[in-house]
Amino acid sequence: MNTWDYSVFWDEAMRQLSEELNTHEFSMWFNILYDSSTQDSIIIKVPSLFYKDQLEKKYRSLIEKKLFELSGKKLLVKFIVNGNTAETSFHKPTNEKTMETNEKLLQEQPIQTPKTPQVKKHPQLSLNYTFSNYVIGDNNSFAANAAIAIANNPGSAYNPFLIYGGVGLGKTHLMQAIGNKAYENFPNKKIICVTAEEFTNEYINAIHNKDFSAFKNKYRSVDMLLVDDIHFFENKEGFQDEMFYTFNALYDSGKQMVFTCDRPASELKNLTDRLRSRFERGLKVDLQPPNYETRIAILKTKAESLKLNLPQEVLDSIARNVATNIRDLESTLITLAAYVEITGKSITLDVAKDVLKDIFNQFRHVNVSIDHIVRAVSDYFKVSTNDIKGKKRSKKIVFPRQIAMYIAREITEYSTTELGIEFGGRDHTTVMHSVQKIDELIKLDPSLKTIIERIIQNIKT
Repeated sequence: MNTWDYSVFWDEAMRQLSEELNTHEFSMWFNILYDSSTQDSIIIKVPSLFYKDQLEKKYRSLIEKKLFELSGKKLLVKFIVNGNTAETSFHKPTNEKTMETNEKLLQEQPIQTPKTPQVKKHPQLSLNYTFSNYVIGDNNSFAANAAIAIANNPGSAYNPFLIYGGVGLGKTHLMQAIGNKAYENFPNKKIICVTAEEFTNEYINAIHNKDFSAFKNKYRSVDMLLVDDIHFFENKEGFQDEMFYTFNALYDSGKQMVFTCDRPASELKNLTDRLRSRFERGLKVDLQPPNYETRIAILKTKAESLKLNLPQEVLDSIARNVATNIRDLESTLITLAAYVEITGKSITLDVAKDVLKDIFNQFRHVNVSIDHIVRAVSDYFKVSTNDIKGKKRSKKIVFPRQIAMYIAREITEYSTTELGIEFGGRDHTTVMHSVQKIDELIKLDPSLKTIIERIIQNIKT
């Protein structure tokens, strides 16, 4: 197996370019196939010398720039002529319909494993977390493809692998799916899956029992280490040191590591610099809240697993009202399943709306954009939306800007880094300072809380 496999980055680069270039241009010039990789290059098949010349002149720098953005590594693109263009490719759209079909195929590619894989269960992994029941959408297709590549060839190209995002977006599912698939592929490999808290507790027990060598041997001799919720390590310097030494031992041995976190590692300010730099060293993927189409697919999959028969209009209603995360979508189905079990009645749209009305009201306020928030704040304080997102630093502008950032942090799933970008390209520390400032002002002046609640109510309606 080729050690240097950059096909995941290539697939994602082509998907993004298909959206950024016009349909005619993309279908005309990107009739090309990924062939292979070396340590610092990607080999691409093209149908003719004419194609090769045109791609080198017009598009090679664009493709290489896109690959660098995705991988963080300067990869050269080399074209070889291959007259046979009949083989199937995700990068050969001839019209818009074909492009949509091929993108759908790419998104579904990782879940071609059997629905009920007959594999021995790993003691620390749940068979509920597999690629076969991991629903793929625009928010996670790149992450899922990378995860499949890691499970099939651990310790090669994408190491370490950091999955980050908000609550309930499938980080743990994806991490354990890697473990389950790797365990199926390589049953003799030693795989450990723990939470950061479990790792910390084992470390404490090892010191207490004076059996620290056994702890080190356990974690530094694995073939794959999966650690959930590394943000738990913040403010725990002793444990951070042990994680640092464990990381180095595994990395130097070419062993695969996968971590999950609720935010980018750069935002873990209470980690030592050396450990933070380790977490940031490899491939990092950001799981975003699922879009409408993905939410529908998730609901169908979860309803099937619950043996819950729901009309399409009910699924549509849930998907439009709950746009936060997978966990919240699942909670609506569990509520409906409980209703069916208790009453024996079937679910209609009116029944679903009545049973779920409190849940819908709870999540309605988070289904808003930053522009909605900025507009509501600008209307209340009589300033322009451009000023709130702009560079002016007068008190008249700064205070509403801080209020807008505070509200956005309260009622959306955006990270502070993402909010900084939304508010005029500011650093995430500016957002954190604004949130802390408004928190302090609320303690001094409770009436400010009333103002903020009024603005949030306006956003909801």
